[in-house]
Amino acid sequence: MKKSVLVTGAGGYIGRHVVKTLLDLDYEVIASDFDKKGIDERAKILDAPIFSGDKDIYDQFGRPDVCIHMAWKDGFIHNSDAHMKELSKHYTFLNDMVKGGLKSLAVMGSMHEIGYWEGVIDENTPCNPLSQYGIAKNALRQSLMLMLQENDCILHWLRAYYIIGDDTKSRSVFSKVLQAAADGKETFPFTSGKNQYDFINVKDLAYQIARASIQNEINGIINVCTGNPKSLGQQMEEFIIDNKLNIKLVYGAFPDRAYDSPAVWGDNTKIQQILSQE
Repeated sequence: MKKSVLVTGAGGYIGRHVVKTLLDLDYEVIASDFDKKGIDERAKILDAPIFSGDKDIYDQFGRPDVCIHMAWKDGFIHNSDAHMKELSKHYTFLNDMVKGGLKSLAVMGSMHEIGYWEGVIDENTPCNPLSQYGIAKNALRQSLMLMLQENDCILHWLRAYYIIGDDTKSRSVFSKVLQAAADGKETFPFTSGKNQYDFINVKDLAYQIARASIQNEINGIINVCTGNPKSLGQQMEEFIIDNKLNIKLVYGAFPDRAYDSPAVWGDNTKIQQILSQE
């Protein structure tokens, strides 16, 4: 029988690509999201609400072999009240899944768990998050790692960095410059553009997420990334050229965010080991 994988947030910006990738890899996919638009039709879509508090939620989802938890409200709004308000709901859902019998759990993490940092991030880099989003993600990770010490379930904490691609579906600065160009604007107010990030295309990210989640040899915190820093300005200039946009960046119109690092990227050693496996 095919291994079954539950994907929460299956209709989201990243989730849709993860679902398709898993299906292409010939896994059975159970998809969960309040917005089902864009979910690959090959997936089995279930309407069980993940925040119901039902203790039998694992049974309701058909007792999947793997759960990839990607559902998260306001991921692009870093200081939204929703992050802390819903934190306990995420923990309750995942705790009930594990207590119900789940043996393999993958959860989306974020570079924003780290806070201000310069240089490469690995699994031992200390966390001092400076946004509500980062605080909530970090708290969930710590809580799950503690809870899973007493349960027979493997955790893959998939720490993502700066995501590009499928830009009309995101709420990133890349989607905003697309909209500005479509509106006929000739200039786009920008930051200094000097900050360097680990950019990865959403399709490549989805493949890394899928491959990391379905294996059980390399666990714990796994950076899903390229391992290569590039300045935001350079990435944006390339984006404008690639998309043939008639718009110019106005550097320095906005200040850089205080909690954004001058240069930060992920150590991709673990994910490369996973991708090299047959």
